[in-house]
Amino acid sequence: MSKKPLDGIRVLDFTNALAGPYCSMMLGNMGAEVIKVEKPGTGDDSRGYGPFVNGQSGYFVSVNHGKKSVVCNTKDPEGVEMFKELVKHVDIVVENLKAGAMNRMGLGYEELKKVNPKLIYVAISGFGQTGPYSPRPAYDMVVQAMGGVMSITGEPGGKPVRVGASIGDIIAGIFGAFGAVTALYKRAVTGEGDMVDVGMLDCQLAILENAIIKYSATGVVAGPMGAVHPTVTPFQAFETKDNYVIAACGNNRLYAAFCNALGCPELIDDPRFDTNMHRNQNLKLIGDLLTEKTRTKTTAEWLEILEKAGVPCTGINTVDKLFTDPQVAARNMLVEIDQPGMGKVKIAGNPVKMASIEAAGDADHHAAPALGSSTRDVLVNMLGWDEAKADDYVEKFH
Repeated sequence: MSKKPLDGIRVLDFTNALAGPYCSMMLGNMGAEVIKVEKPGTGDDSRGYGPFVNGQSGYFVSVNHGKKSVVCNTKDPEGVEMFKELVKHVDIVVENLKAGAMNRMGLGYEELKKVNPKLIYVAISGFGQTGPYSPRPAYDMVVQAMGGVMSITGEPGGKPVRVGASIGDIIAGIFGAFGAVTALYKRAVTGEGDMVDVGMLDCQLAILENAIIKYSATGVVAGPMGAVHPTVTPFQAFETKDNYVIAACGNNRLYAAFCNALGCPELIDDPRFDTNMHRNQNLKLIGDLLTEKTRTKTTAEWLEILEKAGVPCTGINTVDKLFTDPQVAARNMLVEIDQPGMGKVKIAGNPVKMASIEAAGDADHHAAPALGSSTRDVLVNMLGWDEAKADDYVEKFH
């Protein structure tokens, strides 16, 4: 099997819940060895998040598979020194505490680079390491709301709606991993480590796409539009005889193909709809006219017609449908792991495919660790502790 790009890179994962663990999971998926440092007793907070199987958190498993777990109490001097010893042997540290928390423990970037000058230090926090909000705590929904994403999500005039996936955390994790590999490249060129500072709020602004330029250029404040694109038309969910069909017409050619497929070619050159700008200006009208057509057939019937016409389209899958989707299977996007105490479960695969990684390696995922399961091994084989000392340390937490 081909080596993965980050084989030989070692990550010290001092993270909790989702944003930080997602970042280190991405690095692990690309071959890095990830050593997760957890607090004694309870470990990562997400070990207490459902769904549970035989008392074990599926949530934790989904973003911590393949990692090692070491128990370390960074609230006492021994734990702080042990953490610093670990830092000497790693390439990357990832943490997602509130800004300033690591400094207060004596484990901030300035301190850790003294023991490892080539260290890449990734700090993911709610608001970044600077600015008036930096000391505040944050969770996904807080930054979705503060960052404007919730203001453009949902139906017009409806109650506030968060995006169904925790994109406040996940996007920050993705940017954190991007920052880490960018810093790795810089280190390969210059020999110098660096600090990567990722704020969850910053990341929400980074994905606002049309909403920011719309206000900047026109003064119009974007709002929720349901299943309708704000600037591309038609690009929405259309009601069918039994459900909905999604059709996305990103240019005039696709719009014409859509109209022909629906049996309304007269709408193609109608001056109200002949360009995307005109269609967008008449968004409700064109939507209503096209929906009159889509209501005449079932979703399955329309999908067959629209696919033949080359129109980007889909039904709206529930999650269970993904488990039998041939495209999902072909891309190894649901991979099975054998999780002790839980049995065989499927988790999301790695969406980054590379020609140098065989397809089998794409799906090479391993179980998530039990709390502290690698403590003794790391202490003996990485830090060089004698076995008796390591046994005494492990015994303290069991």
